[in-house]
Parts: sequence; structure tokens; C-alpha cells
Amino acid sequence: MRATSSPTPTEPEEPCARCRGAGYLVLDVPYGHPDFGHLIACNCRTAQLLQQRREHLHTISNLGPFASKTFANFDAHIAGVARAYARARKFAEAPRGWLIFFGGYGSGKTHLVAAIANEVLNVGYTSVLFTVVPDLLDHLRSTFGPSSEIAYDERFEQVRGADLLLLDDFGTENATPWAREKLFQIFNHRYNYRLPTVITSNRKPEELDPRIFSRMSDRELCEEITIIDAGDYRRTATNQRLMAKQPDHQRRSGRRDV
Repeated sequence: MRATSSPTPTEPEEPCARCRGAGYLVLDVPYGHPDFGHLIACNCRTAQLLQQRREHLHTISNLGPFASKTFANFDAHIAGVARAYARARKFAEAPRGWLIFFGGYGSGKTHLVAAIANEVLNVGYTSVLFTVVPDLLDHLRSTFGPSSEIAYDERFEQVRGADLLLLDDFGTENATPWAREKLFQIFNHRYNYRLPTVITSNRKPEELDPRIFSRMSDRELCEEITIIDAGDYRRTATNQRLMAKQPDHQRRSGRRDV
């Protein structure tokens, strides 16, 4: 009878040589020193806490469905998006002021904004919140319900005080008096405190709340308002990928097999 080999047990990770796995250290200082008997985090614990903090920020940033939207997979060669792409990359390097993208449906606005958020989070930015404006208003309304796990004031403060706020599809919300007032309060707070903000909209500027648009037009805060005239970025990008997979003679003839 042939013996069967048992699976090799997983080797336990070696404990940190400095703290021996405790995660904390006691400083070697004499009695009477201000730090005598105080625990300090070991480097291994600090790295672990940093990773946990980044994971928490990714969770609360609402970027889960948009985690794949990066600058690396954005096609900046499609007509009409090159300028917006360059501005988004520059903003991600040092978020300051407001960056506003106007453009039609499918013009690549959401991809660029999500790419900014992902880039900034990956370098350890403190608090990043990405949200679609109609969804944001729904979340705020839900805090008034008896089953809400978070108070309205806490949720509202998280939004208006985020270190970087990215608002997608501004102007598509149901423009009730309550919604208009909540959005104005968010924009006005971030305007007064000069907090970095990125906004996308498919509406014409004159169709927006004039109180908000007047703040968006402040050239001292907003470096520029970028108009994206790219048609349907999604469809164009898909067609280019399909064409790239075809043989050379088919691409030259403009033929595409369906």
C-alpha cells in the first residue's frame, strides 16, 4: 500500500525580531523620564495600521465599483479627451482647488474622476470620497430613517469636510428645494475653506444653480473649466479595441467583423 503524503503545513510567519510579535516596544529610559513605561508602536505595527487605514479609506470612499478606473487604462488618444486627461493627471499629483468637467454622457468624465480618486488614495491621502450626486442625496435622506446606523449630521460632515470630494453627475439630481439647499451648503462650505473638489456634469453651465456655478467660476479657486467634446468615449474606446484585434488588411479597408 502506497503511503500518501500529507500536505505540508504552512510555515508560520517569523515574529518581528524587534518586538517579538508584540507590536509595541517599551523605551529603554531611566525611571523618572517622561517616556518611562510608555508603549510605542513598533515599525511592524505601524505598517500594519497604515495598511488597515488604507483599506478603510478605500471602503468609505465608495470606489469599489470603480477600482479598475485608472489613468493607465484610460485611452487619452481618443479625440477630445487629451486635455481633460492631462488636467486630471496634474490634479491627482497635488490636489488643490476645484476641477470641473463638463461633457455629454459617455465622454469619459467618470473614468477620469475615479482615476484621480484611486491615484490619490494609493499615495496615502487622508480622506477621499467619491459619490454620484443623486446617490449622495439618497444617502443623506436615508439617515432620517429609524433604521439608519449613522446620524444625518455625521454623514453630512463626512461629505462636506472630506479632504478630497469628487462629485459625479452634478445636475442630474431631482432638484427639490431640500436637495438644492443641501448641495449649496456642501459647495459653499468647500468654497469657503478652499477644499479640493472635483465635479462632473453633463448639464450646460447656465442650467445649474447660479449660486453654485458662481463659485465654480471663481478663477482663483478653479484653475479652469474643462469642456470634454469627445462624443461617446465608451463606444469609441470599444471600437478602437475591436479594430486593434483585427488583421492589418481588415483595418486598412475599414472592415469590422460583427
